[in-house]
Amino acid sequence: MQYISTAMLMAMLACSSCKKEPPKPAPPPPHPAPAVKPPEAPNALPAPADVAAAPADAEKTASGLASKVIQKGTGTAHPGAEDTVKVHYTGWMTDGKMFDSSVVRGQPAEFPLDHVIKGWTEGLQLMVEGEKRRFWIPANLAYGDTPRRPGGPSGTLVFDVELLGMTKAPPAPAVPTDVKEVPKNAKKTASGLAYRVLTKGKGKVHPTASSMVKVHYTGWTTDGKRFDSSVMRGQPAEFPLGGVIKGWTEGVQLMVEGEKTRFWIPGKMAYGDEPGPPGRPFGMLVFDIELIEIKK
Repeated sequence: MQYISTAMLMAMLACSSCKKEPPKPAPPPPHPAPAVKPPEAPNALPAPADVAAAPADAEKTASGLASKVIQKGTGTAHPGAEDTVKVHYTGWMTDGKMFDSSVVRGQPAEFPLDHVIKGWTEGLQLMVEGEKRRFWIPANLAYGDTPRRPGGPSGTLVFDVELLGMTKAPPAPAVPTDVKEVPKNAKKTASGLAYRVLTKGKGKVHPTASSMVKVHYTGWTTDGKRFDSSVMRGQPAEFPLGGVIKGWTEGVQLMVEGEKTRFWIPGKMAYGDEPGPPGRPFGMLVFDIELIEIKK
C-alpha cells in the first residue's frame, strides 16, 4: 500500500548519504499505501452520503477518529497493533472524490497494522473479522492537510474498510540487556562499528559490498525501543548490501551464512545523531542480524 503503509520500511536500512529516496531493505513502510486511483476513473465507486462529515451516531475516540459499523462481523478477536491484517477498502476525500480502492483493483490489501497511517492502526483494532466499518480520519492521523504529491489525498479522509482476516504477530524479540551501550566484550572496527557474534555460522564465504543478501533482523534505539523487525513481520528482508546504511554495509560483510550478530552502529554510520523525519531513529542503533543467505 503506497499511501496506507509506513516509511520505515522504510528507509530504516537505506543509505543515509543518498539524496534520492534510499532503497528499502524490506517490504511494507512510516506510511506507504496503494497507488492513488484517479477520481475521474470510470469505475470509481460512489461516495457515501455522509462523506462530508461524520454523522451524529458515529463512535468517536479521544484521538479524534470517528467510525460507524456498516456490517457486523462474525469474529470475536480484535487485531493487535503489530498483527498483519487482510482488508478490502475504498478511500474518499470529503468532497466525494475516490482516491484509492482495493475493491476496484479486485485484490485485497495485506500489511502489518503498525506500518500504516495512525488512523488505520487505531481504527482496525476496533474491528473483528467479517466487519465492515466506515472511518472518518482527521488529517493529523492520516497524511496531513497538504497533499504529499499532486493529486494525493489530504485533510480528513473517509474509508470503508472490511476486515477479511488477520495473522497474529510472532512474539517480539527480547530487548538486549546490553542495548544501552557497547559492552566490553564487543569487537570494534576502525570506523567505530562495534559487534558481538551471538550464534556462529556454518558458512565460510563472506558477502561483499555488491552482494545481495537475505537476512532477519531487529533494530532498537539505546533506550530499548524497537523500531523495526523483519522477525515481527515474519518475512526475511532481501537487499543489495551496497544500498543500505554504512553500518550494515560494513557489518554484514563480517558475517557468514547462518551467523547471528549484534551490532552497535554509531549515528554517523546510520541516520545521524539528530532527529529526522517522524518515525526515523537517530543516534546509536543496535541491530541483531541473522545472515540467512548470500544470494549472489
